[in-house]
Amino acid sequence: MSDQDAESSTAEPSPVRGDLRAAYKTDIVVIGAGQAGLSTAYNLSKLGLQPGRNFIILDKSPEAGGAWQYRWPSLTLSTVNRIHDLPGMQFADVVEEGANEVRASVAVPKYFAAYERKFDLPVYRPVTVKVICDRGARLRVETDRETFSVRGIVNATGTWETPVIPTYPGAERFKGRQLHTRDYRNAEEFAGQHVVIVGGGISALQLLDEISRVASTTWVTRREPQFRDGPFTPDDGRAAVAIVEDRVRRGLIPGSVVSVTGIPWTPALKAARERGVLNRLPMFSEITEHGVRWPNGTEQRADVILWNTGFRSSLDHLAPLQIREEGGGIVMAGKLATQVSRDPRIHLVGYGPSASTIGANRAGGAAARELAAYLGLA
Repeated sequence: MSDQDAESSTAEPSPVRGDLRAAYKTDIVVIGAGQAGLSTAYNLSKLGLQPGRNFIILDKSPEAGGAWQYRWPSLTLSTVNRIHDLPGMQFADVVEEGANEVRASVAVPKYFAAYERKFDLPVYRPVTVKVICDRGARLRVETDRETFSVRGIVNATGTWETPVIPTYPGAERFKGRQLHTRDYRNAEEFAGQHVVIVGGGISALQLLDEISRVASTTWVTRREPQFRDGPFTPDDGRAAVAIVEDRVRRGLIPGSVVSVTGIPWTPALKAARERGVLNRLPMFSEITEHGVRWPNGTEQRADVILWNTGFRSSLDHLAPLQIREEGGGIVMAGKLATQVSRDPRIHLVGYGPSASTIGANRAGGAAARELAAYLGLA
């Protein structure tokens, strides 16, 4: 099977015909069109690379907005962490300042869609990348629609697609519902029930606050959450990023940023504390048919277990490239730790120290410049 040389075409790749997969050839594929992917694409364009000719953007979602389009309705601009501007276009240019009660799942996709139009960044969607294999001088990217032959990859798939639910004895016996953060829609669906909320991150606390207004709750975490009274300063942010960056440069699995920065005492959390909601218990040891049980035999009946236990990076499609170390981490290099040491043709943006909106912006620029230079395109 020969490659289809499409370097002069800016049209959308043709659909797969039967079992025949002619590979669409380009230089770079950007996988994911969230904050990290759009920032990378913008910077590639600013280097003179042409979308559709020198690079292609693939996105799994049917619409613009990355993972934001799937967030729960109660997550508004007033409750979400600040949305950082993408390079070259302010969030306020699209979403009116002061519109704090607008759903994040509406506002951010609107902003991303406007960004794609303004900078002429055609995103091919919905396209799911299935697997990436090494083909010597090139990499073969197989999707559910088309196959691509590329020289380099910027992976910006984030974490939303890979929620983490830890294994506990008895989980299969539980007769109630077990949900993850990504399944949450609104508190009203739990009215009158008892909900065990697992996790000590910002999302867990927000959902605990909401659900506790309409249901009885039990809050459990593996470790005692670290709250902070003072504001989160730029120096705090840089220190947290430095710790995570050091981990990935040594090939360790990135740690939680919250474990480094602590959780700020917001007015909502202070009010929840006053209501007696923040009575944290240690993790239970097993799940029963009707609830959970601790090592000392104490039991709590429950209708729902809500796991706010985070996500892991969505990198399974990169498995054939064998970029992980024995411990599961990836040794990262480059100016902002976006380059995979084992294969400099691959950059991970939104992984480790760049797993934030502002971090993704800076990392997208660094990855674009470093990869383009490595491939001799800039």
